[in-house]
Parts: sequence; C-alpha cells; structure tokens
Amino acid sequence: MIEKIYRPKGTCSTQIRLAIDDEGILRKLVFVNGCPGNTAGVSKLAVGRRADEVAELLRGTRCGLRPTSCPDQLARAIDEALSELRA
Repeated sequence: MIEKIYRPKGTCSTQIRLAIDDEGILRKLVFVNGCPGNTAGVSKLAVGRRADEVAELLRGTRCGLRPTSCPDQLARAIDEALSELRA
C-alpha cells in the first residue's frame, strides 16, 4: 500500500491525500479545501475503484477556463503514486 500527499497546482484544493493498495485499488481519498460537494462526490465515486481507471477517466478535466481541475490534479496524483508503488 502507498499513501501519498499531493499538492495540486492551479486549483482551489491545497492538498490531496490518497492511499492505493498493492492491487491498485484506491482505498482512501481526501481533498483539502476546494469545492466541498464536488470533491466529496469525486471521492465517493473513486474509492474502491482501480486507481488507473479513475486517473484515465478524470485526466484532462478542466474547471471553467482553467487548464486543470481538482479531478485532473487527482489523476496526476494517482499517476505519481502508481509510479512509486511499482518502483
């Protein structure tokens, strides 16, 4: 299992805390700050799913005119965590 704290860039959230088990399942996901309803909803939908599938679904999501979003930053956090897990 890997637990990671990721610092998003270009979003209202200031931290993403996640845990991925050895089978690649996202077991914990918490956004610090950001839009509470949206980040709580993303967390509920993502936990228990394959982390790589979650990242693929969310990668490239934009927030208004911003080139990124909390879901896009989550995809980046997952990519980093999976790289560390496989190393």
